[in-house]
Amino acid sequence: MNRAIAPTARFALNLMLDPNDRLLLLLRSENAKLGPSKWGLPAGKIEGNETPTEAALREMQEEIGFGHEIELQRYLGPIRDTYYGGQYELHLFHYSWFKGEVRLNEEHTAFAWVSKEEIRNYDVMHGIEEDIALLSLWPISYLNPERVPKATDSKD
Repeated sequence: MNRAIAPTARFALNLMLDPNDRLLLLLRSENAKLGPSKWGLPAGKIEGNETPTEAALREMQEEIGFGHEIELQRYLGPIRDTYYGGQYELHLFHYSWFKGEVRLNEEHTAFAWVSKEEIRNYDVMHGIEEDIALLSLWPISYLNPERVPKATDSKD
């Protein structure tokens, strides 16, 4: 992938872990452009002059509602995707979730709090395991080894 080429889109992705070390996943609708009927994260495009942080918070509110008690633990970005040819610029936000109610919008049909032991049972979008590994949220031994690029293998 040629990182000198401008990205075709920029995305902010929210990886939220609850007090039980479970990750919030959202089931995308069958009409979604990226990852239809797959499990994904509260995430979306960074619009216009929006900062990655502004986009992350906006997408969170649009996709799971308002009034959550969260705390940013780590930010990683910008990085380029590895599953879509490096065309996307990604900004990863790791939050601790303390409380709140998930209220889905029309883009999603279900949500789940998923443990590291359960993640392999979910049909997640390409890149989710890589995001988990890049942020060192869980040991990679819990992730699908075919979906964790070799560059992140040392994060165990």
